[in-house]
Amino acid sequence: MKQENILLVDDDKNIAEILEFNLKNEGFDVTTAFSAEEAQNLDITQFHLILLDVMMGGISGYKWAEQLRKENIPVPIIFLTAKDSENDMLTGFSVGGDDYIAKPFSVKEVIARVKAVIKRSHISQKSTQNSNFIKIGKLTIDLDLKQLTLDNVIITLTKTEFELLVLLAQKPDSILSRQRIIQEVWKETPYITERTIDVHITRLRKKLGKYGDALTNRSGYGYRLNVDVL
Repeated sequence: MKQENILLVDDDKNIAEILEFNLKNEGFDVTTAFSAEEAQNLDITQFHLILLDVMMGGISGYKWAEQLRKENIPVPIIFLTAKDSENDMLTGFSVGGDDYIAKPFSVKEVIARVKAVIKRSHISQKSTQNSNFIKIGKLTIDLDLKQLTLDNVIITLTKTEFELLVLLAQKPDSILSRQRIIQEVWKETPYITERTIDVHITRLRKKLGKYGDALTNRSGYGYRLNVDVL
């Protein structure tokens, strides 16, 4: 069975050593970098997941994650950080993170989160491998290329944003509750709050531009994709 490749980026060498040792014991291939600058020299597309420290000298974890998403690199990212406020967590998701683990953490928790995010990534790939397109008005979703086109312009989405849009586009006549969305999009990832969904919806609306109003919220019920706007 092919091993998953994990990129661990943390400037605390003690933490990096502990995580690398335990992840390798779980069967993962681990490459460690001690700064975002060092990680930038690697072929990021070879990795199945990035464990990324937030507070590092030089380029921060948030800044580098944002750069990766702007380059349309969809590799899942789990942030490791000593900051544990809700705003810090939402910042992590807003720059394209898939999960967020506050320090101090147990190694078992990190391993569980890593397995959950990778499993969710595999499930997403498997569920769309025999599909092709969803077309709604000006919106076209290529399920094979994981690509959104709107008014003939390609819109760059993070992996989570793409999965969220696909879920709503597959059920355009239904209002999906936040809990339902969590179960569908984050089903393998624990500790996701309803506020996280609101952040992703806000980012999606911004990326859809003049069509952002297609993502509608019915207070107390949830979200839907209003095809009439498209």
